[in-house]
Amino acid sequence: MPRRQLLEVGEVAALLGRDEPLLLAGDEALLRRLPPGRWIAGTIPYFMTEAGGVVDRERIFVEHLPPGVDCLGIRRYGEEEISRVYADLPEGALAAMIAPCWSRVHLAFALHAPRYPGFATAPLFGWIAGVHLSELGASAPRVFDGSAAEPLSDQAIVMQLSLAPGKVPDLGIVNVFERGDGPTLTFPETGFTAATVAVDGRPEPLVGYLERSGLDTRLPLVADYAGASINVSFQSVDRERGEVRFFAPVFAGVEYQHARPLPDSVRAFASALPTGLGRRVAFSCNCVLNYVNLELEGRRIGDVVGPMTFGEIAYQLLNQTLVYLCISEGD
Repeated sequence: MPRRQLLEVGEVAALLGRDEPLLLAGDEALLRRLPPGRWIAGTIPYFMTEAGGVVDRERIFVEHLPPGVDCLGIRRYGEEEISRVYADLPEGALAAMIAPCWSRVHLAFALHAPRYPGFATAPLFGWIAGVHLSELGASAPRVFDGSAAEPLSDQAIVMQLSLAPGKVPDLGIVNVFERGDGPTLTFPETGFTAATVAVDGRPEPLVGYLERSGLDTRLPLVADYAGASINVSFQSVDRERGEVRFFAPVFAGVEYQHARPLPDSVRAFASALPTGLGRRVAFSCNCVLNYVNLELEGRRIGDVVGPMTFGEIAYQLLNQTLVYLCISEGD
């Protein structure tokens, strides 16, 4: 059986009956039908499969742990506790984390993760749970603590994982977006919303700038964070309130530029992926905004499969990226 695929609820329940630890993604109604076991999950109906991007509300995406990786335990973290997510990891361990979008724990992690004790000293990977885009504002994203088969809307769920001797983790990020040639944009405050922006140093209302410039909000803002290109994706533009909402926070004083357009998004991803990556991946996820804005329905991205999410986690929160974890033999 493939280690990463969409399965019927009964098939997933059978795997759990054999006490197999699993990372799961699917529609809330399906996840509620699963028995307790060693699993964690998040709600999302969008997936990249071997046949291409799909919306599937009848099956659950299953991630089996690869050989040499086992579940040490499942923990819940609220807004006040999430800062311990790295410090709580046993030596030599790694962790998978799923948080519900728009929850206070999601916001806390997004804003403060790089300042947590032990940040990036061990691989922390995962994603942000979401809903079908037609249900934005009507349905709440949920994560599931499989040990109790319990849905949660205000806590992150973390599966701590052990590595067998000789196994080496490699957590990678594929970002096909680059900073364009437009003006430099800076924001006066850190947060998920912004009303004003400094355009090459000149402050003006952000909604007005977007309308004046004709900026394509399907493409993210891109900044250099300590040598890495990090995206901030647009969520919505509220003209009445004069406010723009993002899927990840903008940080005060950081210089952003609008991303260059992609002539061929699938080719861009394919060329950015390491050769033969799909055969070595233990986990991966991609952003639902890439699914929608880059028109990935029915189109494959190399041979990498996984949920299409409301945010990706590779040490910290990311947007409009592809995140993957490989487990290999050490030297």
